[in-house]
Amino acid sequence: MTHTAVIGCGNLARSDDGVGPYVVRALAQRGVSRDGVRLLDAGTDGLSVMHAAKGCRRLILIDAVRSGSPPGAVFEVPASELHDRAPPPPMTLHDFRWEHALFAGKRMYGAAFPADVTVLLVEAESTAFGLELSPAVAAGADKVAARVESLLR
Repeated sequence: MTHTAVIGCGNLARSDDGVGPYVVRALAQRGVSRDGVRLLDAGTDGLSVMHAAKGCRRLILIDAVRSGSPPGAVFEVPASELHDRAPPPPMTLHDFRWEHALFAGKRMYGAAFPADVTVLLVEAESTAFGLELSPAVAAGADKVAARVESLLR
């Protein structure tokens, strides 16, 4: 049984937007995936997030953000800020992001959807086409990986 799902969101082909999958891969290399912990690179597929979270007691999401903060800044957002706030309705399934997954999953799955949700966001410097993280975002990703490891202890 999966007790905790750690899900990285983002587009690996858009530089810093790939920080979520980057962190998930780093955690896998560190051996974090074990009984009770599931690591998932959800890419940009919010429906995958919703389905992977169903049945877990705990969910940790990792993604990039553009808030105007310095690149590489890390934010930890409590679920209480996210579960009850309806995001703007998506126009297509391509627009169904993790924010929608949290809102819809709680309403669709009720008690089978995790109430214990942590969202870790890293401020992006660039979302231009590219396969590498900028140095500041790579440093932020390392901080996030360490934070996830501490949350799993």
